[in-house]
Amino acid sequence: MPVALIIGARNFGYSIIQRLLADGWTVVGGAQSASTLERVRSAGAEAREVDVTDQAAVLAALRDVAARHGRVDLAVNAASPYGGDRSGPFGGGPLAEAAASGLEDWSIGPMRGAFAFLSASARFFAEQGGEATVVQVTGGSARRAMPGRGLWAAGAFGVRALTQAAALELREQRIQVSLLVVDAIIDRTGGDDAGSADPASLADAVAYLASQSPRAMTHELQVTPALDRWVP
Repeated sequence: MPVALIIGARNFGYSIIQRLLADGWTVVGGAQSASTLERVRSAGAEAREVDVTDQAAVLAALRDVAARHGRVDLAVNAASPYGGDRSGPFGGGPLAEAAASGLEDWSIGPMRGAFAFLSASARFFAEQGGEATVVQVTGGSARRAMPGRGLWAAGAFGVRALTQAAALELREQRIQVSLLVVDAIIDRTGGDDAGSADPASLADAVAYLASQSPRAMTHELQVTPALDRWVP
């Protein structure tokens, strides 16, 4: 059966774990908090502590999963590693009013996580050989900036650039690297409002990416609910 490592297992990542388990995958959920790791175990997956901003830790996790299960077929980064002071306006506020620490507070964390995840995944999957899929998750700000959220968008733009570079570097080795752009608020209430994204439907998108052949790679997939704003 195929094997997956899902890092960021608390919210959206947990839905991915549930979907893959239902499809018969062997799944390892990576997180840092004890409560999230216990929830992963309760779902029937294996749990492993891993910091997505630590390149060596991600590489060690991938190698450990492969050592125990033979290989890894899918790696997903659904974590949201933000640091610094985020007590001000969401997205960092207007640039004219941004704090001196604004770049560290809103932009650097996501790029650091994407870099550690993508660089470690690139090294591991190149060593492993064979077909595999790597999915980096980001938000709609990877597509455009908004007033008052330039710092937030800068981090998302950086994540997109790193993912594109990884895709270009690995595609000829039959390794698909995909950016999943969730251009929506993710519903965590279990409701059916088409103005927000359903985590189970988003997990379907990851399963689709993981099912693709090297003859039909998707390097960027945007998901937007029907009643949310969509900008071509």
